[in-house]
Amino acid sequence: MPTNWKQLKAIEAKNKKRILEICPSANDESGIYVFQRYEGEFKYAYIGQAKHLLTRLAQHLNGYQHIDLSIKRHGLYSKENPTGWQVVCANYPEDALDDTERQLIATYANRGYQLRNKTAGGQDSGKFGIDDNRPAKGYHDGLQQGYENARKEVKHLFDLHLTAVIKANKPNKTQEKALQKFYDFINGGTKK
Repeated sequence: MPTNWKQLKAIEAKNKKRILEICPSANDESGIYVFQRYEGEFKYAYIGQAKHLLTRLAQHLNGYQHIDLSIKRHGLYSKENPTGWQVVCANYPEDALDDTERQLIATYANRGYQLRNKTAGGQDSGKFGIDDNRPAKGYHDGLQQGYENARKEVKHLFDLHLTAVIKANKPNKTQEKALQKFYDFINGGTKK
């Protein structure tokens, strides 16, 4: 990560240039911006507001918010990258940003876009969550999910290609319990 002011300004200038290549109307006045991308039938969007549009759009290219990471993962739109994020923006007075952002979020949601916004928009007291804002999963949640994924995969393989049988001609109680425990596992039994 750059540590001096000149490096930071150079990166900001480079990012502004990248934004202007795909959104020539971007400027540093206040307004609303929309990141949108298309992948087959799926439509994704993120709507934001800024007092300085071009600067804010450039910040998304270096940031670590969920939309910033998605931009890094999918890239910006180009002929070589048709599923990358496109950018459109429009200037609005600062006092209209909150209402306009909320209206656009509702419009995009009604048009079937999968929104990447965590809230319904605005920076005022009317801001509320649209995402369920689940807490991050912990270590034990990950273990449980891994167990469940393994169970489904083993069940799938047995359903398609395999049969479980006891090796002995006359099975004992331990072998019968082991086979039952296996079938309970692949059919959704709980972890013991």
